[in-house]
Amino acid sequence: MGTENIESCSQRDSAERKGYVRAHRSFNRIWKERDSAEPDLLGKILDRDNLNRAYKRVKANKGAPGVDGMTIEAALPWLKEHNQKLTERIRRGKYTPTPVRRVEIPKPDGGKRKLGIPTVIDRIIQQAMLQQLMPIYEPLFSDDSFGYRPGRGAKDAIYRIKEYIEQGYIRAVVLDLSRYFDTLNHTILLNLLRKQVKDERVIQMVKRYLKGGVMENGVETETEEGSPQGGNLSPLLANVYLNEFDWEFHRRGVPCIRYADDIVLLAKSERAAERLLESSTKYLEETLKLKVNREKSMTVSVFAIRKFKFLGFCFGKNGKGIYIRVHGKSWKKAKEKLRQLTSRSKCGSIIQAMEKIKVYMRGGLNYYGIADIMFVIKQSIYGYIKINKVVKCLCGENRKENPNKCLQISLVCDKIQISYAKYGQETPERLSESAADGKTKERFEVWQSSILKYGVPTSTI
Repeated sequence: MGTENIESCSQRDSAERKGYVRAHRSFNRIWKERDSAEPDLLGKILDRDNLNRAYKRVKANKGAPGVDGMTIEAALPWLKEHNQKLTERIRRGKYTPTPVRRVEIPKPDGGKRKLGIPTVIDRIIQQAMLQQLMPIYEPLFSDDSFGYRPGRGAKDAIYRIKEYIEQGYIRAVVLDLSRYFDTLNHTILLNLLRKQVKDERVIQMVKRYLKGGVMENGVETETEEGSPQGGNLSPLLANVYLNEFDWEFHRRGVPCIRYADDIVLLAKSERAAERLLESSTKYLEETLKLKVNREKSMTVSVFAIRKFKFLGFCFGKNGKGIYIRVHGKSWKKAKEKLRQLTSRSKCGSIIQAMEKIKVYMRGGLNYYGIADIMFVIKQSIYGYIKINKVVKCLCGENRKENPNKCLQISLVCDKIQISYAKYGQETPERLSESAADGKTKERFEVWQSSILKYGVPTSTI
């Protein structure tokens, strides 16, 4: 190594040490010279009862371990032994969060969503912070914001849009944010937090979590922007960040319905919608430093069933007024999921398959139950319900005593359910009378004959 390189490295190391010392001194000053008149928010966060509630919530949510491998079951004895030391380190500003573990999950559009899984201890601390910060910010959020908020959900957002449509807002501006959680500007976010949080120690704790880093394949990477999805604080921080956008357009008299980073602005004319698309994109990119996906962001009629989609729903209009519909893509996705659950290669037996179908459809019916085409969904799973009843009637509690009998029934039902998956919008009675092809009708005849063979009347199914 040359002399110049050695000198350069030495100078750099010296500068880094000086920078670290200055940062450390500044951090200590914040802890020691805090205005005594400020509310002791950190003290409320570290309160024993608050920490206990946080632990119970994290335990209820379960979740995978972080980079340290500690499970929620192992956390309790660890906390009993180290709780006092941990809280003291936090009070003194000596606690440093562990980098989050990078996990990728598939997205519906084929891409991958990056999650950051904190350690169990960090999740408990974040949850304790969330429990004290949420009451501060919840009253400040817009009434048209519905994501990650207690007592609010996707259904409420859809009903709110329907109300606006009935008032004549028939043009929509659909905004798509690219990698929203990964692109939050730390400086902007922390300054927004300072407007309400006067205990600077809490702000510095949030900052440490934001800059805690990411561990992926054994390599640690610093985080200069974004808030990792998977952290307990991230949903609240995401809402705090976009709350500025909500109120900006509320002041302009523009209906702005938001669910997390899914945003819809409403207008009464196409011209007004075009202006909104331009002004909203400018505000998001220039003021909030976010990235708008211009290919997916657009103006569209709220009745354009192929183009307008919000949280899996769309809207229609007839003589009776405005009604809610399940979007075609959502409907297609549901049917594809049913095909996977009924695949012969994946389902070991009809009983196991039906249990999975029951769980999936219960969730689907609960979510999409607000749509006015509920009967279509019911019709599509009619067959599955019938088949489940057949198995229960024929096998009952004696499945172990009559394994051969159960096997025969399962094989018959396994064939029939494929027919239902293909012709799901017809009820069994209508399908058996006018099947789309002879093969389907033959399967129904086999099914019905098997029922009669085992002495179960068709009327009881």
